Amino acid sequence: MLYIKQFLALLVIASITMTCKNKERKKQECVTETTVKDIIDEDYELHKSSQNANAVLVLFGGFPETAKDIKREFKILESAKDHNISVLYMNYSRKIWLEQNELSQLSEQLQHIFKANTLPSDNVYIGGFSSGGNVTLLLSDFMTNLPSTIIPKGVFIVDSPVDLVALYNTAQKNVERHFSDSAVEESTWLLETLGTKFGNPNDSISSYEKYAVFTSKTNNINTIKNLKHTKVRLYTEPDTLWWNENTMAKYEDLNAFYIKKLSETLQTLQFKDVAYIATKDKGYRSNGDRHPHSWAIVDIQDLIDWMLK
Repeated sequence: MLYIKQFLALLVIASITMTCKNKERKKQECVTETTVKDIIDEDYELHKSSQNANAVLVLFGGFPETAKDIKREFKILESAKDHNISVLYMNYSRKIWLEQNELSQLSEQLQHIFKANTLPSDNVYIGGFSSGGNVTLLLSDFMTNLPSTIIPKGVFIVDSPVDLVALYNTAQKNVERHFSDSAVEESTWLLETLGTKFGNPNDSISSYEKYAVFTSKTNNINTIKNLKHTKVRLYTEPDTLWWNENTMAKYEDLNAFYIKKLSETLQTLQFKDVAYIATKDKGYRSNGDRHPHSWAIVDIQDLIDWMLK
């Protein structure tokens, strides 16, 4: 009887060992490492997940960022890979507003990129830094109102100049202050560019309302009204001390001031999901320079959680 019991015990141990090994083998067989395929095109750079992506993130840079610049300043790629997210960097910048034909062309271009690279369109997020945030909101609004197109589930901007009237007025102040030659040069260009297209806002504010993301003076958001049921995040870092010391700008001269006003207007108009995210001491360029106007103010893990929630 003792021998029989010992034999049965050995059988049980062997069975357990084999079962564990089988489970371990199956576990190893089921785990597939996510790899990324890099696709470089004249108009974009795509880092495509080897698996069916959990989400696709489309990014627009600021004036005049390229895809390479975005990758350097916004280090999201490794985290995106870890969470099986494909990232599309667009070589499209130098725009602070979009004409109707530009909206159509950019929408068609994006659809072509998705189709050519078999990207899933059921969980798409679009984000942009500075002027790229203006492009993000205007394009997303346009696509959301089109049938049979890519409709983003969420959009986000990073310290964008959403109010073109405010941009014009701040440029005037910068010229008068003459804090630096570079500031005067940029502001003079803005006054000429906006003035040529829209005129002086004191005389023709309706022209600005037609193209701007937001006109705080009249609370106009007609160009993004279709995003009422889209998740929206508005990032900014209102470091008034830094801006005053480095540019003599006051709070009401900052993008942050008008982004907050935009947030309040959208919430008043009962937009479904709007988050105003004001950061502190997060803004640094990739070279280590302190600058609140940077991609770095975005918490990457928090952004990914928001996308995959």
